[in-house]
This record gives sequence, C-alpha cells and structure tokens, in this order.
Amino acid sequence: MRLHFARASVLPGFGLTLGYSTAYMGLLVLLPLAVFPLWASRMDFGQFWQAVASPRVMASYRLTLGAALAGALANAVFGLVTAWVLTRYEFPGRRLADALVDIPFALPTAVSGIALTALYSKNGWIGRYLEAAGIQAAYTPLGVALALTFIGLPFVVRTLQPILEDLDPELEEAAGSLGAGKLRTFFRVVFPALLPALLTGFALAFARGVGEYGSVVFIAGNKPMHTEITSLLVLTKLEQYDYAGAAALALVMLILSFILLLVINILQWWSTRHFGEGA
Repeated sequence: MRLHFARASVLPGFGLTLGYSTAYMGLLVLLPLAVFPLWASRMDFGQFWQAVASPRVMASYRLTLGAALAGALANAVFGLVTAWVLTRYEFPGRRLADALVDIPFALPTAVSGIALTALYSKNGWIGRYLEAAGIQAAYTPLGVALALTFIGLPFVVRTLQPILEDLDPELEEAAGSLGAGKLRTFFRVVFPALLPALLTGFALAFARGVGEYGSVVFIAGNKPMHTEITSLLVLTKLEQYDYAGAAALALVMLILSFILLLVINILQWWSTRHFGEGA
C-alpha cells in the first residue's frame, strides 16, 4: 500500500485563498466597475444615446482608439527591436538604456505631457524641425499618438525581455546550420516563440493608451471634434456634475476595452496553440 503526501504549501488552503482572492478582486475591481451601469441606468435610452453617440463624442472615440492603436502598433515594432538589442547585445551604457525604458512608468503622466508638449511644439527641440518640414506634432492627432507611444513602450519591452532571455540560442544555430538565413531564422524560429508575448505587450500598451489622460491632455490641445480624447470628455461631464453622462461614457469605453482585449486574448490563445503544435 502506497501513501501519497500532499505537497506542503506556505499559503493556507485552497478555500481560504480563493475566498480572499475573490473578495479582494471584488472590492478593488468589480465594485468600482459596477458603479458605471448603476449611474448610467438613471438615464433613459434617448438620454443615454445622446450622451454616448453625439458627433463630438464619436470624434473622441475615433481619436482615442485610433491613437491608442497607432501607439501600440509602433511599440510592437520598435519595442521588439529595443528588447532584442537590450537582451542580445552588450554595449557601453546598456544598463542605463535598460533603466530608461521604465521612465514612463515612474514619471508622473502630467510631467511627461508637459515635457512632450515642450519637445514637440513649434519652438521645441524636435518640433521646430518638424515645423520646417511642414509637420505639426503638438496640438494634433499626431501629438496624441506620440504621447501614447511614449507611455506604452515599457509594456512591450518588459513583456518580451524574459522570453528573449529564455529563448535557447541553439535553436537559431541549428536553423543556421541547416542553411536558413538570418531573416528566415527570425521569422520561422524566433518570431513564433515571441508572438504570444508580443500580443500581450501590444494589448497592455493599447489598453493603457485607451484610458490615458495626463500625458495626452497637454499635447492634444483639446480642440472639440479634432484633438479631444474621451477621457477629457468624461472629466468635463464630471466638472459639470453630469455624473450619469460621465458614467455612460465610461461604460462605453469599458465595454469597448473588454471586447478588444477579448479579441486579443483569442489571438494569443490561437498563436500559442498554433505555433506550439507546429513546434
């Protein structure tokens, strides 16, 4: 007769830890989110539709989602390159460059917004050269996209770095010994292993961009129908004591974020399953 002993754990049993986790998530996440539909339910359908689908609000949706998507796509490309360089190469100042990646995490968003505005305005260090080339960055949708790219970069880099560090270099060497070139090795061997993490970083950068306010509000200029983001409209309604209207806008953005994150999670699951089976 064999005796099987359960593995010892430093945490309490499953029931207690599950209950604690559920209560913690409920109080900190679910309860605040439940306020949106409760406040929005004070409006009838006509009022709700007017609050969430007016031309000014629709323009803010397009700018917010479009700029967040542009920033996340830019970070998916350049964040991958940055993570690759920081992981695969040794060079003077590497540790400093690696630390600088986290600056958007540590820097207050209002401070980063002021800095970006000063940098990309007509008289800024970069803006003056863009202006000479006929490109205006500050107070345009381009400036919003630049701000969202700035705050989203760490999500992609920090998500990819552990995967690159754990990736066995022998796989690349084996592909090279079989006659595969560098590009073929990257796209057939390395990139499939990175794709799930890349999608995760993209999703995090996109979600952060959709809800960003501080780093955008200064560089956007906040022109209605042109450079006004949805987060600013929510704050405007709160300042006007229109809590139901603010909750309605927040509810729409919450639903859109859930839908988009669900789609990205499905893509992550598909890429993990597809490339995992292929490997």
